[in-house]
Amino acid sequence: MHILQIVAASEMKVELSQPHDGSTYIELLKIFFSWPVVILFIFLMMLYKSGDSLKTFLQNLGEFTFKAGGTELSAKRQQIEAAAALGAASAARQTTGPDQQPPPDEFTLRQVAQVVSEASRPTIARRLDGASILWVDDRPSNNVYERKSLEALGVHFILTTSTEDALAKIRENHFDVIISDMGRPPDPKAGYTLLDQLRRAGVDTPFIVYAGSNAQKHRDEAKRHGALGSTNNPQELFQLVTAALGRRAA
Repeated sequence: MHILQIVAASEMKVELSQPHDGSTYIELLKIFFSWPVVILFIFLMMLYKSGDSLKTFLQNLGEFTFKAGGTELSAKRQQIEAAAALGAASAARQTTGPDQQPPPDEFTLRQVAQVVSEASRPTIARRLDGASILWVDDRPSNNVYERKSLEALGVHFILTTSTEDALAKIRENHFDVIISDMGRPPDPKAGYTLLDQLRRAGVDTPFIVYAGSNAQKHRDEAKRHGALGSTNNPQELFQLVTAALGRRAA
């Protein structure tokens, strides 16, 4: 049985228990913010406290149920999977890129819970479901958890490792968003090479740079080239993608 007790600054006490039958119950004695965020945040805290791998934890996961004031609500498994994957992406980023990031702390996990909760609103969720994204990266294994976080909400990905193949795929298929890294040998600015060619060809698909740097000068440069945004932060990437897809017809 997993038990987690958290006392927040507001003196909110949360008890999380997972009986052997796999069902998970959350008892909130005081509630000061929306229930989906509470559930997802506590789930993430439980995941990192348990020491289990993400795969093992999800395999053993039952339903999350919230009870307070005579009301019972359940978090959908897809929301939980999205939050878990996004949390794992944040943890993985600590060892990659020039701007190394620490393991997820409580603040980061709250952010993860918040962005996934917002993306799960019906009006946004309908636009995410079935969306198609082209991800251009010569090392796609670096972004496994980022993709899983969005796949859990119904997004489909096509992967490619080169600018040339990306251009061919774009000519043959419709994509709702394009995500690209920056450097792909032998071109250290391959992300901009691809973006510039698309814009010259009149392709205005939202384009997001997901690279090793989050410096303001690189963010500004990406905007000048016509990108929607540039980041090395998994939560910000998730928000950029959901913002772009939020304009997509349901």
